[in-house]
Amino acid sequence: MDAADTSRSRFIDRWSSVSLARRIMIAAAIWGFVVLIGGALALSALYRAQTLTLLEEDLDQTLVTLTREMTREEAFLADGRVTDTERQFLTSDARFQTQYSGQYWAVVGLKPDLTISGDFRSKSLWDEPVPVTEAQIRRAVADPGTTQFDDYAGPADQKVRSGAKAILVENRETPLILVAAADRTPNDAAATRFRNLLFGTMIALFGGVFAAMVAGIRFSLQPLKRIERDIADIREGNRQTLRDGYPIEVRPLTEELNKLIGHNRVVVERARTHVGNLAHALKTPLAVLRNEAKGETQLDDVVRRQTESMHANVEHYLKRARMAARAETLGARTDVTQVVEALARLLNRLFDAKGVNVSVEDGAGAVFRGEKQDFEEMIGNLMDNACKWAKAEVCVRISDSAEALVIDVEDDGPGLPPEAREGAMKRGVRLDETTPGTGLGLSIVAELAELHKGSLELGESQMGGLQARLRFPKS
Repeated sequence: MDAADTSRSRFIDRWSSVSLARRIMIAAAIWGFVVLIGGALALSALYRAQTLTLLEEDLDQTLVTLTREMTREEAFLADGRVTDTERQFLTSDARFQTQYSGQYWAVVGLKPDLTISGDFRSKSLWDEPVPVTEAQIRRAVADPGTTQFDDYAGPADQKVRSGAKAILVENRETPLILVAAADRTPNDAAATRFRNLLFGTMIALFGGVFAAMVAGIRFSLQPLKRIERDIADIREGNRQTLRDGYPIEVRPLTEELNKLIGHNRVVVERARTHVGNLAHALKTPLAVLRNEAKGETQLDDVVRRQTESMHANVEHYLKRARMAARAETLGARTDVTQVVEALARLLNRLFDAKGVNVSVEDGAGAVFRGEKQDFEEMIGNLMDNACKWAKAEVCVRISDSAEALVIDVEDDGPGLPPEAREGAMKRGVRLDETTPGTGLGLSIVAELAELHKGSLELGESQMGGLQARLRFPKS
């Protein structure tokens, strides 16, 4: 895979993890920005073109008025010449009488090669060149009677819009060019103001629309948040199924989830039944073999030891199977304090003769996310081990926080050296053969804690003996 494919794959992976709300907002923001800014640009260009069209219409009307006044005043002689070039036309408009006012007119004579041979003009133009280009003259001559427009650098650095029209005069070899020009700076400034106002309005509109869109998206996605909360409640054991009343678009999803949860319970119950049947089917033959191997021969001894080993393994794996099935059950909750205190009362009676006292600290309201049997299996093994090794005191400390549920079982016995703690949690390991047991207790606790996303840790107790810590993260 080359670098381009790698970059594309990383981009797709990152984009796939983006939330639905963010995807919709990003897509809508991009589309809205393109539409609004594109609309603003289009309207601005349309307004600018419209102002220019109005300016050109005004220039064209000026040329019509100039032609009419020259005809009325008989400025055209019979031989085609224009007489009395000092005469002023369009005197009713003061702008043509004020120097560099921004409104200009001129009448231009042409040589046979279409260069300017002379002109007479409005006072406003003063001694500046006539605002007409050579290309404009050629176009006007090629199409007499039609006004040709162009931009020109006019008097006082004004950017003028110039209109030129060729008129044919009888007995004249070349046409006359009538020119009208106006400073387009005010029109451009108005178009610029309109564009800025339009952009400001569009941006404000975009902000309002985007804010409304964000609120709408968040409101529309609330059912998904409800599903998330319902699933969390099911996992915590506060609910058995998702609630009703979801919108029709997500209702098929919630119905399928409820069916899946129900199917999970059926599978777990079926697994428990199969485990019980398997236990019964295996235990009976093993019990028969043990009963038959009561002799003193070597074969009897081998059969007894092997059946005991088989029985221990059957118990271990059947118990592990039952634990795994229960660990997958959704919504199970167990009151920690209630179970621990009940076990403490039982163990105080069992170990009363030994003088061991079991106490419980804190833990009010603590909840274990799992089946009661599993929790009793774990905490019961730890408390029983502590009582077997304790001299006089066993203490169970319960700490329930937002991050994790932590249960410490401590005793004042001999404890375990650090190098022996890891081995103590391996299946079948017994560190002292004089103490009753199969060596499966701590390994079962560790495996069961792992099935519930937790852990078992062995350390040194503040009381001098062993500390066994069960930790179950909340997240």
